[in-house]
Amino acid sequence: QVQLVESGGGLVQAGGSLRLSCAASGGAFTRSAMGWFREAPGKEREFVAGIGWMAGSTNYADSAKGRFTISRDNPGNTVYLQMNSLKPEDTAVYYCNIKIGAFTIVPRTPGDYWGQGTQVTVSS
Repeated sequence: QVQLVESGGGLVQAGGSLRLSCAASGGAFTRSAMGWFREAPGKEREFVAGIGWMAGSTNYADSAKGRFTISRDNPGNTVYLQMNSLKPEDTAVYYCNIKIGAFTIVPRTPGDYWGQGTQVTVSS
């Protein structure tokens, strides 16, 4: 069974940085798109960043552009989200997602598999 486990969340001051990671197990995911979504209290889960199985294929939400960077290990089993210049509005539970066999993750069409989430809290 496919499983995704996120880590790296925590409490940070505004302007600080965090690096999230997501480890996938249960298969080979080289030919799969992976991404990050987040869910703030009282809000719907929203797309943050995605990365495809081809080099250079990344996409970001407007709120993440210029501050966040998504990357993945060459085997495709681990994806990262480097978050810089964090703002209080970035506070949310961040979820890893994988879309098996997809070139990329379209923001409104995530894959079927989710991690348990990792909490990111940014204080002002």
